[in-house]
Amino acid sequence: MRFYFFRLESLFSGTNFELIWNTAFGFFQQEINQFKFLGVLICKRVKNNTMEPDFFTAFAQPSALHHSPLKNDVVQGEKRKFINPTSCNNPKLKELQMLLMDWINTTLKQEHIVVKSLEEDLFDGLILHHLLEKLGSLRLDVEKIALTEKKQKHKLAVILEAVAQCLQLEESQLKWSVDSIFQKDLLSTLYLLIAIAKHFQPDLPIPSNISVEVIIIERTLTGLRTENAVEYITENRENLEGQSKADAFDELFTHAPDKLDAVKKVLLQFVNKHVGKLGLNVKDADSQFADGVILLLLIGQLGGYFLNLREFFLNPNCATEMLHNVNLAVALLTDGGLLDFPVNAEDIVNRDMKTTLQVLYCLYSKYKTKET
Repeated sequence: MRFYFFRLESLFSGTNFELIWNTAFGFFQQEINQFKFLGVLICKRVKNNTMEPDFFTAFAQPSALHHSPLKNDVVQGEKRKFINPTSCNNPKLKELQMLLMDWINTTLKQEHIVVKSLEEDLFDGLILHHLLEKLGSLRLDVEKIALTEKKQKHKLAVILEAVAQCLQLEESQLKWSVDSIFQKDLLSTLYLLIAIAKHFQPDLPIPSNISVEVIIIERTLTGLRTENAVEYITENRENLEGQSKADAFDELFTHAPDKLDAVKKVLLQFVNKHVGKLGLNVKDADSQFADGVILLLLIGQLGGYFLNLREFFLNPNCATEMLHNVNLAVALLTDGGLLDFPVNAEDIVNRDMKTTLQVLYCLYSKYKTKET
């Protein structure tokens, strides 16, 4: 560098200064642009309090800036769940994110805090700390600004423990953890913010029925096991409607037992109308559905498909085989969107009349106009 500086300096006295300067600037243009990029990167890291000791590696590997759940991160016996990338463009999900960001920004407006990304801006606990202090007047014994990863995780752990205590949640009820929030997991971050909002600002108009596709990864002794599922992030109104049906049967059994026989009669007529072509006839609703066989055959008839006889026990000989049949029936009803409230299969096996009638009523509601 001294050589170049000497040569340039010796030429500055001439009339070609401007030409030489432009030539030198072009010669070092690539290095100048790299330092500009590095400067922006450092500023962002300082702003977000994520100044790792090895941050220079991000300059050599830009892809390291983008965090995503990796299968290799899952350890033995661990189960990890995250939103399927295909769901990230869901308009309802984006609407929910905007609502929560606007809520946080409005709440912390006087502190000049602006959140632009939920998972990126909240992972270290800094903004969560401000939010809890503002909403709940909570005073937490943690540093305002934590610069190292160790201190950030400690701070986040203290904050999340305070949230659980304030919301009176048991550990089994938590849908987030220190690791998932710190790893910038959007699903966990959404669950946390929704829980905080419902507790401190119940009038916040959080939209209902927002569901996402999730990927569940579990490392077992035989390797990685993955499965896809649909999960509701916000309140499922359809489930509430299903629960109201269950409540209606509670009301029937408690306050109108005189009408119970009439309900049984209607449901048995419906069942026999569709299983009659199989040579079956149900006379006793209290016992004939307990082994799950007629229930499975009825579901197949109504759904227009034949159940593989290898999938269930046509002549169950024990409670285990009966429970297998009923569990299969419940799974088919749930997958078909017919069963919108939780059902304990053991109740049907144990001849619980209320549960049995609830399940039959779901089928009746869907197929009462279906011709045989």
